[in-house]
Amino acid sequence: MKKVKIIECPRDAMQGITERFIPTEDKITYINALLKVGFDTLDFGSFVSPKAIPQMRDSAEVLSELDVKNSRTKLLAIVANLRGAEEACKFSEIRYIGYPFSISEIFQMRNTGKTIEESVSLLTDLLTICKNHNKELVAYLSMGFGNPYGDPWSVEIVSNWVKRLSDLGVKILSLSDTVGMADEITISELFCNLIPLYPEIEFGAHLHTHPRNWFAKVDAAFGAGCYRFDGAILGFGGCPMAKDELTGNMPTEKLITYFSAKKIDISLNLLRFESAYNEALKIFKGI
Repeated sequence: MKKVKIIECPRDAMQGITERFIPTEDKITYINALLKVGFDTLDFGSFVSPKAIPQMRDSAEVLSELDVKNSRTKLLAIVANLRGAEEACKFSEIRYIGYPFSISEIFQMRNTGKTIEESVSLLTDLLTICKNHNKELVAYLSMGFGNPYGDPWSVEIVSNWVKRLSDLGVKILSLSDTVGMADEITISELFCNLIPLYPEIEFGAHLHTHPRNWFAKVDAAFGAGCYRFDGAILGFGGCPMAKDELTGNMPTEKLITYFSAKKIDISLNLLRFESAYNEALKIFKGI
């Protein structure tokens, strides 16, 4: 059996918080605690316009204080354009560059200010810059499980886009349940169809969920052969467009519960996780 990878996403959990700016020192303390847990990857920050995502304007400063040398965890940063990628690539500590690619024209414009075809062109440039700087690209296929905006969506459309991204050279592709609308049938159908067709691609599941249906989503993805899961402690973050305050990121503690029950080794230090969980309570207190 392939190793299950858990990608912790403090960036996704924090970026939507607009009521207050989380102090840089608190982010550093929290992310350093996460680095001790043993996650495969930390989606720690982003290099995007501070006007667009003010909460992440200190990502470079946070990075400068992270104890990456004493951690096996790799760092991932999200970018929305070539300028952001060039900035992120200046840092040797960053292993992965992430780009949110939407199969919804409307959402792609809202999220990155680009059309889908402009994003295809950008992905080509991002793959090149990653290769030149010894990084790896992680593409997030947002609206991967459905579309609330009225754009056409089907399993076939998703499959066609996966083929196109594969042809470009994308090797890590995370299907994103952007607004928490995926159900276990769709999750299973997509992964069961895609994973055997593209053995060269590492497929991931970036699932947003309501507390009552997290298990069915994880179980469907894992049962269909997905071994890469994004999560965020306490389930913070997710997409505000879901219009449900209980819909957020997949809680990492639920992922741990699921895989522990199946006696699958996820190579996490659970005592360190408890410490990081306690730091998360401080970070998100009152939100």
